[in-house]
Amino acid sequence: MDEASSAGRHPEGRFGALATRAFGAVPPPVLVVTGMISLQVGAAFAKQLFAMAGAFGVSAIRLTFAALVLLLVWRPALRMDRRTFLVIAGYGAMLAGMNTSIYHAFERIPLGIAVTIEFLGPLSVAVFGSRRKLDVVWALLAATGVLLLSRVEGGLDPLGVAFALLAAVFWAGYILMGAKLGDRTTGGGGLAVGMAVGAVLVLPFGVVESNTALLDPHVLAVGLVVALMSSVVPYSLELEALRRIPPRVFGVLMSLEPAVAALAGLVVLREALGAGQWLAVLCVVLASIGATRGGARA
Repeated sequence: MDEASSAGRHPEGRFGALATRAFGAVPPPVLVVTGMISLQVGAAFAKQLFAMAGAFGVSAIRLTFAALVLLLVWRPALRMDRRTFLVIAGYGAMLAGMNTSIYHAFERIPLGIAVTIEFLGPLSVAVFGSRRKLDVVWALLAATGVLLLSRVEGGLDPLGVAFALLAAVFWAGYILMGAKLGDRTTGGGGLAVGMAVGAVLVLPFGVVESNTALLDPHVLAVGLVVALMSSVVPYSLELEALRRIPPRVFGVLMSLEPAVAALAGLVVLREALGAGQWLAVLCVVLASIGATRGGARA
């Protein structure tokens, strides 16, 4: 059978098949770190659009463009059993909640601080999944980090902190639903449909908040870049990495996320953190590494 026929018969299409082979040639840790950098730099670019389109508007653009790209690449089969659909819908709802919550946090507090607080979500998943006494130490270390952040000069916007904490809840749900998604789907088809569900949920709020800004060519162009960097690339790479490495390794690598976010905020947005804030980020990173390793062994 020639290559064209083979690709045409592939359930996820030519581009999906090529993407699967390409991902398979890259070591999983490289996939995770690359996705992490892409996500946080994309988030920094997204923050620059808030003045024009608002947090809901930017989130709607990001999810809509990401869904369109993923649907074109993976061409998923829309016929599925009820349980698979519920998993995909739940995954999409977690994506929608996580994206809109963290964007509202970005509007009010620095990128690195928001992501550090948001990281309490995956940290909680690791701690509660372990039940080891040592995890109390990691939880206290993470709490110390958040306490240090709350004592920054001038204080933090309480609403921004609340949105970051809400994003943490959705991130925890995203991890749990993502594991189920990986079990029930192959390739990126489930991710594509889940992203479309998230876009449908957020788009009405984005239209109401941003009005005609969603039609601005500049906003749409930057929004497309944000969608690729903050959704298409990182979520695709993470989902593939989760299929090939133990959760412990994945969790340890993801523990670098707050530090990467702080660096992205510094480089792209000039959001410099003080010594105490960097110490807070370090506390959360170390707590996440310790809890993730311990949770996997338990």
